[in-house]
Amino acid sequence: MTVVMSADDVGRSLRRLAHEVLETNGVSDLALVGIQTRGVPLAERLGRNIQDISAHSVPVGGLDISRHRDDRPSSNEADRSHLPFTITDRTIILVDDVLFTGRTARAGLDALIDLGRPAAVRLAVLVDRGHRQLPVRADYVAKNLPTALNQHVHVEVEEIDGLDRVTVVEVGE
Repeated sequence: MTVVMSADDVGRSLRRLAHEVLETNGVSDLALVGIQTRGVPLAERLGRNIQDISAHSVPVGGLDISRHRDDRPSSNEADRSHLPFTITDRTIILVDDVLFTGRTARAGLDALIDLGRPAAVRLAVLVDRGHRQLPVRADYVAKNLPTALNQHVHVEVEEIDGLDRVTVVEVGE
C-alpha cells in the first residue's frame, strides 16, 4: 500500500478546488451534489471551503446513483438521495472521490436528469486515475494519478473512515 495523499494533501486540494469552482462559476445558482458514499462528505467540505472564501453558502446534497448503474445489478432499495433544493436552472458541481471508467459519473448524470434540468453540470473529483471506458472528463481534479489496471485507489474520509488519505493498493496485496 502506498499513501499518495495525506490528510493535509486532501484538505489543501479541496481548498484549491473551491477556488477553481468559484473562479469559473461564481456562487449565483451554484449547488454541489456529492455522489454517495464518499462524494457526499467531499461535497460538504467543498461547500464549506467555498463559503469560507466567498462568504456565501452554497447548497449541498447527496445523490444515490445505484438505480442508474449499468455495471451492477439493479437495486430495489429506496433512493437515498438527499437534495434539499431544486437542480433546475442551477449549475451543479457533481462531486466524487475517484474518476476511473466514467460509469459512475454517467450514472450520476442520469440520476440528476431524472430530478430536473440543470443549467450546467460540472464534474469535480479528488482523484482521476485514468482508464476511461466512456467519454467522461472531470472539470476539476485534485490529483491526476496514473495507475495500472491491477491497482486500486482507495479514498478514506474522516466522516466515514475516521481519517483522510488516499492510497494505492496492488490487487491481491
